[in-house]
Amino acid sequence: MTKQIEQRVIEQLTGYRDIVGRLRVLETYSVGNGITVSLLNEDDHLQELHRRLRGLPSYMYLTPREQRLETTAHAYLTRYPAGTRAQLQAVQDCEPADEEDRQLLEELQRKIAKVIEARTGTPDGFEAILAQLAEYQDLKAEKQRIDAVLDAMDEELAKLLRLRYIEKKTVYEVADELNVSLRTHTRRKEEAIRQYCRFMGMS
Repeated sequence: MTKQIEQRVIEQLTGYRDIVGRLRVLETYSVGNGITVSLLNEDDHLQELHRRLRGLPSYMYLTPREQRLETTAHAYLTRYPAGTRAQLQAVQDCEPADEEDRQLLEELQRKIAKVIEARTGTPDGFEAILAQLAEYQDLKAEKQRIDAVLDAMDEELAKLLRLRYIEKKTVYEVADELNVSLRTHTRRKEEAIRQYCRFMGMS
């Protein structure tokens, strides 16, 4: 394990509290009409409903016009990313083959903006709202990744990393809390970082 990788691990873990703090701020960030970024993020659960609906013939729940939009989206999108901003970006990145497709793709973008406007009442700021939502989703995903790795690790090694880098306790405080010598602490810290790297897939 190189020093560079070790430093990346330390930076991830020491940044954990900043992630948690920023998430708390974003969870209360109002985007209008009493809607917060966290509530707006929950609306992405509608994607799950859409996935279920996709198991049915689209003519059962889409208008003919919506079916054309769906067909156009399927033709251009190779994947359907999670998150409002990522979805909007995916549509914006499409290169239409003809004028009709260009108009349909632009209509898809307008529909996204219209939904945001309806939810928040701030049509002029929907790009800013999407930026806040994307930040919230990215930070939440990063926190979940770190939590998942620490939960999967050896309990004592994970505790060492949490105490040393997330809670930012001194070497002496960590060694005392774990009831180990400083030498043992150093050895276990190196082992903990190696295990974290393996589970996180860092190389």
